[in-house]
Amino acid sequence: MNQSQRELIEQHAKPGETYEQAYARLFSSQGAQGVTSQSQEKEKGITCSRSALAPERHAQRDFFIADILDASPKDDTASMEHPLFALRAGNHKVRYYQHGDITVVVKPGHDGCATIHDKDVWIYCISQLMESINQGRESISRVVRFTAYDFLVSTNRDTSGRAYQRMGDALARLSGTRIETNIETKGKRERRGFGLIDSWSVIERDSDNRMVAVEVTLPEWLYRSVESKHVLTLSRDYFRLRKPLDRRIYELARKHCGAQPKWSVNISTLHLKSGSQDKRFKFRAAVKELAEENALPDYRVSFNAESDVVTFYARRSKGDQAQLKDLLGEGR
Repeated sequence: MNQSQRELIEQHAKPGETYEQAYARLFSSQGAQGVTSQSQEKEKGITCSRSALAPERHAQRDFFIADILDASPKDDTASMEHPLFALRAGNHKVRYYQHGDITVVVKPGHDGCATIHDKDVWIYCISQLMESINQGRESISRVVRFTAYDFLVSTNRDTSGRAYQRMGDALARLSGTRIETNIETKGKRERRGFGLIDSWSVIERDSDNRMVAVEVTLPEWLYRSVESKHVLTLSRDYFRLRKPLDRRIYELARKHCGAQPKWSVNISTLHLKSGSQDKRFKFRAAVKELAEENALPDYRVSFNAESDVVTFYARRSKGDQAQLKDLLGEGR
């Protein structure tokens, strides 16, 4: 905690109360999860629930292609803003979404709607294209080739035979799901229909008939977004989030908080943007649980039951200070 934050707490200490007592009273009485950064939390011996995060399966990465190691996870801002991906597997319902003048219709294929876990293929391909752009390579294309093993490791998945099968299932759902939308990309807004990927093929298989090398053709709509660099970097811990809703809420926090110390949104708007098909009361309970777990990468989540407002605070100095001021009643 920096000096200005310490001074704020000391200013609100009661007569005869120590700094530590004031800190405990202020935060425990208002249900805060703490205002220290993750590294500071570890140093102070403060622990928080990590049940929402899967273990890191590949701490020592063994990549076949060197530059993949340097490719930070990237996501396109349009799909972070609007719910293109289902939060439940096996969803065969047509989903409609409208916010302002943006409309989205998601039509499932034979294998059901692509899920937010299937979106890892999108994120992986976007990351590879952006790495090529950042390295100054002269030409990129909508066709992205990669090894299945590198994809599984990069997205924190296991590398069992079943994992390769699940990857094939994800590619099938991505190809089969159709989107109709008027979302603008690269300065163009037009009503378009497209698959979440145009096509995919297995370039090479091993002796066990598992896919080794894969080729994915991204839709023109997404490719334009990458070309115009309408992307944001994600935390690598995004791939460790177990629950689909937690992943979706992280996307929204990352998109809307940006460089700001905090972002506040009412439950009804967050529910709409998330694309959740649950009733409002179930969604509210899930958000409350997320706030209590305090395991969302990059952000702490605070839920005010009285106002029905959720606030995301960046896990950095300005976010710490913004949360502290709010808790002390100075951020209103």
